[in-house]
Amino acid sequence: MPLIGYARVSTEDQTPLPQSQALKSAGCVEIHEEQASGGNRARPVLARVLERIGKGDTLVVVRIDRLARSLSHLLEVIERLEAKGAFFRSLMDPIDTSSPQGKFTLQVLGAAAEFERALIRERTKAGLASARTKGRVGGNPGLRARDPAALRKVRLARQDGYMERLNETAQDWVPHVRRLRPDMAWEDVLRIVNGPLPRERQWTQSRLLRAVNAYVRDGFLPPTVLDRAGRRETDDRLPAIVAAIKGADPDITLQAICTRLEAMRERTPRGRTSWQPSSVKMLLERAERLGLLA
Repeated sequence: MPLIGYARVSTEDQTPLPQSQALKSAGCVEIHEEQASGGNRARPVLARVLERIGKGDTLVVVRIDRLARSLSHLLEVIERLEAKGAFFRSLMDPIDTSSPQGKFTLQVLGAAAEFERALIRERTKAGLASARTKGRVGGNPGLRARDPAALRKVRLARQDGYMERLNETAQDWVPHVRRLRPDMAWEDVLRIVNGPLPRERQWTQSRLLRAVNAYVRDGFLPPTVLDRAGRRETDDRLPAIVAAIKGADPDITLQAICTRLEAMRERTPRGRTSWQPSSVKMLLERAERLGLLA
C-alpha cells in the first residue's frame, strides 16, 4: 500500500522540511508540500492529492493539524478517502484508519463532534425559551419592521455566506467548468464534476448552475461559460468526455479513466457497462484526431 505524505506550513517563514523528513522516514513514496492556512479548506495541493489518491493508498501527515484545523474538516477528508478505498494515518496521533484501533478512534471523534453539536442545539433552545418567558422576542428589530437597510444587510450577509461555502468546494468544479464550457453540455460537465466525488458531495445541475452564475456575477468565471453549448455529433460525445477527464489529470492511467467512466455510468461504444483500457485508448486517439486534446 503506497504511503503518500502531505506536509503543510502556514507562512513563508516556516519550512516543511522537518515534516517531510518525518514522512520520508515513515516510508512515504511521495511527499506533497503546501504553504497555506489550516483554516482554508480550498488548498490546491491538498485538492490534487485527494483527487489522485487511489484504492489502497494511505494519506500520511505528521500531525492532524497539518491536514485540518476542525474536526468536521478532518472527518470530511477521511470520508472522501474511504469512498475511494484509501486510508489516513497521523504519525503523532492515534489515528490509522487501516487498523481497527484507528477506526475506533475515528468513531469516538465523530461521536464527540455529534455530541458537541447536540449540546449547542439544546443550549440554544433553552436560551430562546428563557427569553420568551421574560417577554423578549428574538430576531432583528429591523427585520421585524421590514426596514430596507436591515433587509439589505441580511441579504448581503447571506450572499457572503453562500460565496464562502462555494469557495470551500471550488476546486471540485471551477476547473472543469472553466475548461469545458461552453463546448460541452451541462449534463456531461455535471457527470465529469461528480465522477471523483463521494455521493454526499455530488452536485445537481440546478445547484451547479446557481454556483456558476454566482461566480460569473462576481467575476471569478468568464460570462462565456454560460453560453449555449453547440450541437455535437453523437459520435464525438465519448471522445470529448474522455478528453475532458484526461485534460483534468494528464497523468491519469487508462484503467483510472475506465473506473471514472463506470462511476459516471457511461456506456462503452458497444453499449456495455464495463470499460477496458483498450477502448479508452481508442477514444483518446480519436479525440486527438478531432483536436479535443490540448
